[in-house]
Amino acid sequence: MARQLELGLDTFGDVTRGEDGTPVPYPQVIRNVIAEAVLADQVGVDFIGLGEHHRDDFAISAPETVLAAIAGQTARIRLGSAVTVLSSDDPVRVYQRFATLDAASNGRAEIILGRGSFTESFPLFGYELSDYERLFEEKLDLFSKLIEEGPVTWSGSTRPGLTNHEVYPKTGNGRLKTWIGVGGSPESVVRAARYGMPLMLAIIGGDPARFAPYVDLYHRALAQFGRPTLPIGVHSPGYIADSDEQAREELWPDNRIMRDRIGRERGWGPTTREEFEHEADSGSLYVGSPETVARKIAATAQALGIDRFDLKYSAGPLPHAKLLHSIELYGTKVIPMVRELLA
Repeated sequence: MARQLELGLDTFGDVTRGEDGTPVPYPQVIRNVIAEAVLADQVGVDFIGLGEHHRDDFAISAPETVLAAIAGQTARIRLGSAVTVLSSDDPVRVYQRFATLDAASNGRAEIILGRGSFTESFPLFGYELSDYERLFEEKLDLFSKLIEEGPVTWSGSTRPGLTNHEVYPKTGNGRLKTWIGVGGSPESVVRAARYGMPLMLAIIGGDPARFAPYVDLYHRALAQFGRPTLPIGVHSPGYIADSDEQAREELWPDNRIMRDRIGRERGWGPTTREEFEHEADSGSLYVGSPETVARKIAATAQALGIDRFDLKYSAGPLPHAKLLHSIELYGTKVIPMVRELLA
């Protein structure tokens, strides 16, 4: 590993279960996410990413607002989205919100742009799903000009054009770090290279090594576009407890609830314990003791040559107290172990 691996955390603000077994109210879930991020900063985690969703099982629909609250209570952790659904938002306003977050956090803001894995934002904000590809392509093209922080001239069919417009505020570093989140499409990998943006691979199932061709494609595309080498990251789910058995037993019931809820919407059959165990053993579920999770992260980092690994630490109704303990173990034990393994 030419550069030290960055190790981050992601959450969608999953609506958790309270001590009485009932769902925690949305305001408290958001306050809990802020507390989780503060702990992550204290234990040495490099990055916290908040996902944008517009549905009843996730509490965060405005990540940058929650990130601004986190910025005021933290000192070093980098702050970003995971992901921002650019297709159903306005690129100028997205840029302005994150540039403002960057100022408030003293240069710690990042953004991961994506099309999202859910579609609720399209009807909510008046967009047609039939325009799915065109919306993202055009808005990404505009956003790529905005982060250059000079006068912007752009035209397209999804919003009014701009002619030599300045957009404010500018960032202190002169460019907002912007990743493109990719779920496994070669076209999306090439798009990230074409715009000269770091690549974040969402690997949520199967052997992580199967994404090696996408890493190779990204490097080749960067070279063909005359771009320098850029960071590559991986986002995958996981959970850490004091032992392998404890981690699996605590995660399985809530992981099943989350997986089956989404599965019913998408026509999947119910998940099984065997599938869960297979993902934990050889797939993209990083669940276990600190030692087990550290070894698995290090193996993925070595197989793919990545620069950052983000663990999606929340899982459906899994309670806040357990998430806090998982974060503590990640920062105090997993991160040092991973860096030692990769040294």
